[in-house]
Amino acid sequence: MTPRPPYIHKIDNEQTALLPAIEFRGEICVVDREEQIEEACRYLAEQPMLGFDTETRPSFRAGVTFRVSLLQLSSAERCYLFRLNLIPLAKPILQLLENRDLPKIGTDVAGDLRALHQLRHFREAGFVDLQSLVGEWGIEEKSLRKMSAIILGKRVSKAQRLSNWESSALTEKQQLYAATDAWVCTKIYRRLRHVPKIGKEAQ
Repeated sequence: MTPRPPYIHKIDNEQTALLPAIEFRGEICVVDREEQIEEACRYLAEQPMLGFDTETRPSFRAGVTFRVSLLQLSSAERCYLFRLNLIPLAKPILQLLENRDLPKIGTDVAGDLRALHQLRHFREAGFVDLQSLVGEWGIEEKSLRKMSAIILGKRVSKAQRLSNWESSALTEKQQLYAATDAWVCTKIYRRLRHVPKIGKEAQ
C-alpha cells in the first residue's frame, strides 16, 4: 500500500482565498538610521533561525527598475525592517548574511540575494529556500502564499506587494506585510521539520 503524502500537491487561488489570514503578531522594528543597525544585528545574531525576505519598489514602466528597498530579518518574536534605500548594507548586516551557523529561511532566496549583491558584494551562507525544500513533502506549489495555505492552512495577504517601498515612511500595513512575509517562512520551516517526508515509493 502506497503511503499517503502528508500534504496536498497543489491548491488553487479560490481555495486559498477562503482560508483565514495569517499575520505576524510580534514586535516590528523599522531600521532607517545607521546608528540603529548594530543593536538590531546583535539581537538577530543570537536567534536560532531567521526569516528572510526583501522588497523592491515596483516599476510600472518598461525598462525602469529600482534597487532593493527593504531587507526583512525576523525571529519568532521580533522582525527588523532594514530600509536599504536610506541606510547602507553595513558590515553587521553582512555578518548575519554570511553566518553559516545561523539558518535564514526564505523563498526565491537566489532572487533576493541577487538584489542585495547589487548593493554590495558578500559571501552568503546558511540560507534555506523553501521552494527547493517543499518537494520532499510532495508539494508542487512554489509561491509563499500557496505554501502557507497547504502547510499552515492559512493565507498570506499579498495586498501590499506593489506598494511604494521607498516612501518617506512605511505604513502600518506595509510593515505588517513585510514582517509577515519573513516570519511566516520560519513558521513553515518549523512545521515541515515535524512532519515526515514522503517516501520514495510515494513519489
